[in-house]
Amino acid sequence: MRLSRRLQAVARLAAGTVRMADVGTDHGYIPIYLVQKAHAEHAIAMDIKRGPLERAKENIRLYGLEDKIETRLSDGVAELRGGEVDTVVIAGMGGALTINILREGKEILSSVETLVLQPQSELHLVRRYLQNNGYCIAAEDMELDEGKYYPMMKVRHGIQKEWEEYESRYGRYLIRQQNPILGEYLEKELKICENIRRELQEKQGGHIERRLEEVEHQIQLIKRAKEDMK
Repeated sequence: MRLSRRLQAVARLAAGTVRMADVGTDHGYIPIYLVQKAHAEHAIAMDIKRGPLERAKENIRLYGLEDKIETRLSDGVAELRGGEVDTVVIAGMGGALTINILREGKEILSSVETLVLQPQSELHLVRRYLQNNGYCIAAEDMELDEGKYYPMMKVRHGIQKEWEEYESRYGRYLIRQQNPILGEYLEKELKICENIRRELQEKQGGHIERRLEEVEHQIQLIKRAKEDMK
């Protein structure tokens, strides 16, 4: 099983588990990879839609892993039983949906040791939710795959001290580790914001001023993150 760069990075964060569940499994690639590489002993591939779950079943049969990977139709972690797995992967979904899955599955997830999260958007909101709901971020990674940037994190239960705003937006561990992909992303975002600022400065209106303030604030957050990476 060969994975995309994004899924390889997710799998690295999830490796070393005994029993894992993959929420929104789609083709079942992550469970297959982890079991095939002996990074997990047993896996549950879960999806809310029957179509993706059938594709996952077919791939599981193709690799001869029916005895180690089961499939389950599930809205989030609703069909997962407490204590059934030690790791849950939630990857490839929007930030709001990721938060909703965490919120709706709070009781079940209380028995899960590790979460691996790879939201596609609003990562700072996911980080804030974790901080306010008894989770702490243990590790972060970031991958560039086909021109898109994918931050991700390993999460455990615990108390996390409040992060600075720029850390919540771009990732404290990514910044402290001087992650080169984050550095590239920040450079790109800074240029975009500076171009937007120049365009806004040529216009007038109350809404323009408000937007300009937002862009200025974002530029300062980016610069703070860049400064900490030196």
